[in-house]
Amino acid sequence: MKSLSYSAVLLFSLFISQFSIAQSSVKKETIKVWGNCGMCKKNIEKAAKSAGATAANWNEDSKQLKLTYSISKTSGDKIQQAIADAGYDTQDKTASDEAYNNLHGCCQYDRKGATTQSASASCCDNKDCKKDAAHCKEMACCKNEEGSNKDKSCCKM
Repeated sequence: MKSLSYSAVLLFSLFISQFSIAQSSVKKETIKVWGNCGMCKKNIEKAAKSAGATAANWNEDSKQLKLTYSISKTSGDKIQQAIADAGYDTQDKTASDEAYNNLHGCCQYDRKGATTQSASASCCDNKDCKKDAAHCKEMACCKNEEGSNKDKSCCKM
């Protein structure tokens, strides 16, 4: 009877240790990802999941992407690279100009570290832009003379 008790305790201990190891291999992380709209949300989350995230939820207002992934299958760096490859800048990775330029017009956000000239092309120069006038008034081309829209007609919407 004693040996049965010892065996049960041993099996239970092994089970608990395996369970705790499995739990520690799942990582939750929050990263900043630039984007604008619902289409961006869909693309960002899809890119994260294609790189191995088991859960991805991007908030359009805060620009925060909440991730869950298995560290044995992927990494935060790989997920960020996949998002950058899709055209979106992250806190640690920058999308190539080609990937960014392939985004739909409403998805072309003000890039991190972008110059005033390149940032101005986002909304003020895009006649298909669906952003409201208040958003466009905040664009770089409305704030200075260097933008390509020197008459600031986009700012008077």
